[in-house]
Formats: sequence, C-alpha cells, structure tokens
Amino acid sequence: MKNSAVVAAIRGTKIINAFDLRGLYNLARSLLCHLAALVILAANLAAGKIETFNRVSIVKTPSAGNPAEAKLGSDGTIHLLYDSTSDGIPYYVKSSDAGLILESPIPVVDRLSRKPGLVFSGDALAIGKKDAVYVATSTNNWKLKLPGVVEGLGLATLEPGAKAFTSLRSLNAEPSEGFSLAADESGNVVATWLANKLYLNFSRDGGRSFTPNAEINPSYDPCNCCTTRTIYGPDGSLAVLYREKANDKRDMYLVILKKDGEQVRTRISSTLWEVNACPMTYYGLSRTKNGYIAAWPTKGEIYFARMDSDGRVIRPGEIKTQGRTGTRTGLIALEAPDGTALIAWKHQGELSWQLYSAEGRPEGAPSSITSSGAGVAGVVGKNGKFILFQ
Repeated sequence: MKNSAVVAAIRGTKIINAFDLRGLYNLARSLLCHLAALVILAANLAAGKIETFNRVSIVKTPSAGNPAEAKLGSDGTIHLLYDSTSDGIPYYVKSSDAGLILESPIPVVDRLSRKPGLVFSGDALAIGKKDAVYVATSTNNWKLKLPGVVEGLGLATLEPGAKAFTSLRSLNAEPSEGFSLAADESGNVVATWLANKLYLNFSRDGGRSFTPNAEINPSYDPCNCCTTRTIYGPDGSLAVLYREKANDKRDMYLVILKKDGEQVRTRISSTLWEVNACPMTYYGLSRTKNGYIAAWPTKGEIYFARMDSDGRVIRPGEIKTQGRTGTRTGLIALEAPDGTALIAWKHQGELSWQLYSAEGRPEGAPSSITSSGAGVAGVVGKNGKFILFQ
C-alpha cells in the first residue's frame, strides 16, 4: 500500500486534511459574507438608500420617517429613534454594519397606551448597560385632554435581548418638555427636563426606579420652551446643556455634575442675544475624547464650541457656521477621534452639514440634501466617518 504522504512529497503536492478543509470553508464563508455586504451596499446605493459625501454617509430613515436621535453603542451598533409619519408613534431600529442593513423597526409605544387622535413623539434616546435602550416620549394630549394618558415625560425601555419595549410610564408625572436622556455602562440613567425650572431624575438600577423630581439648581432660570441636552462625559461626569433667560439674555450654559457631587456651570456662548420671549430653539451636545462639543442657534445663526471635561471652552472658542435654523428645528454636533467635527442642521426642508478641522477651520463648503421633518440624527462610526439619517 502506498504511503500517500510520501507520494505527495515526491509530487510536490500537499495533503489536505480536516483542518485545511475547515480553514478553506471559513475562508469561503468570509468571502461570501463580504461579497454579500458589497452587494447590499451596491443595492442600497443604487436605490438611493445611502449617499456618500466625502467622509459623510446619508442613510434614509425607514418608511420615510422623521429621525429624532441616534446613538452609537460600545460595540459600534448604530441605534436610531424616529417618528412615523403614518401611525403617530416613534420607532426604534438598529444597524450593526454602519447603516447598510437596518433591522426590523420596533414600536416604542405599547398598544394599550395608544388612543385615537393621540400622537406620540420620540424626544430622546439613550443606550445603557449591556445596550439597554431608553426612550423619552411626549404627546399632543396638552391639546386633546384625553383621560388615562401618560403625563409629562413618558419612558419606555428595551431590555437587553428583549423584542419589545416595556409599557410606557410617566417618569415625572407633571406637564413638562425639553426631555433628554443619558445612560452609562454602570447602569446609571438620568433624565433632564423643563417645567419653568431645570429638573433631573437619577436611576442607579438601570431605569427600574428613579429619584424624585429635583431642580439641578434653584438659581438657574431656563428658557422653558427650548430644550435640554444631557450626556455622560469621558470621566463619568454628567453634562447638561440648556439656555438661560435671566434678564432676557438667552445665553447657552453647560452644567457639569461631577461624580463627587461638585457642580460647575459655564457660559459657553459669547454672542449676545437679548429678547423678551422664548426663542424656542433646539441644540446638540456630544461627548468627545477629552470633553464635549455643542452646537446651538443664536438669532437664527448656528454656532458651536468645544469644551474640556470641566466644561471650559477650548480655543478658538465659539465658532460661527454658515448654517441657519428655525423654531424647534434640530441640529447636532459630532467629533471624530482625529478631531474633525461635523455640524448638521435642519432648515426649510433640507438637511445640511459642514465639516471642521480640529483647529476649527471649515473643510470645504457646506453640503445639503432634501429631508422631511424637523429632527437631525447622526453618529460617528468606529472608523471615524460620520453617518446622518435623512
């Protein structure tokens, strides 16, 4: 009987054993997966579902919905909250491949909470421990006055591994607006909101229970018809962005709540805006490698600034963009690991954006694309590229 190994050696060939076959199988499987991804990408590009501009990708929101907020999970998963234009409730969807494939949308509002004529809006999104999803909602019940409707900030949670959100519940149980949520990997969740004053509620158990309604500081006098933005910083501190109205001066302030309880408030806007009525503006706040980046409107024009972990504005300070925005229209500020910033805003039916260098210089001209709704949602991917939802 011939020794196959000897024969192979003489012929200069190699024996293919079980391990080689397994390796070839895994290689073929990997190649097929990459090919499928390329086919999907090509199909999405051809169908207009994804458009690319330099290092910015534009992804269409499912079912022509209106994007509300997007977050990037610790594993690179993109989480999107958007409002439906057909059934009056917000939906949540995620993507693990930079928006190439969006999984099946999940309704945020349970069926028992829905009523004829009642419209729910997705106001805020936060991703917490083990990718738990938290959503804040509001309704038009201030106008309808229907009985049995969740009042104030409605909170729904998608627990890790769950297929549906928990039943909607009221977090603060009083008329309020300007909702924002933040969460971290330790199970902490916080909500900020406005009711003539600036309030917050803390949870240390993953959102199962919250502290009673409490003012951040009684001396703060926020614009009640604007909003709040809150996020956990790189050092574990909590940052809250809001607009003041004391003496009719509508300045932007960043409040830093340290882990040891210390509270620091910094005025981050430098262009004055004095008006005796609430301008009803929205603004954006994001975490960066060393602190925060924020964008806001002043007199209809958009500005942004970077701050360190203590909330101090970093040079060159406030930067005026070419963007303009209207009443309660969205804008966001994002920063990539290399320091490149993206400012994006909605105005008159268009989603527009501008890139800035780490030094604050504009990179190229602003870009824009037609987009419905008033919200802006986007993230910085793990690769440092920006993704916006149309």
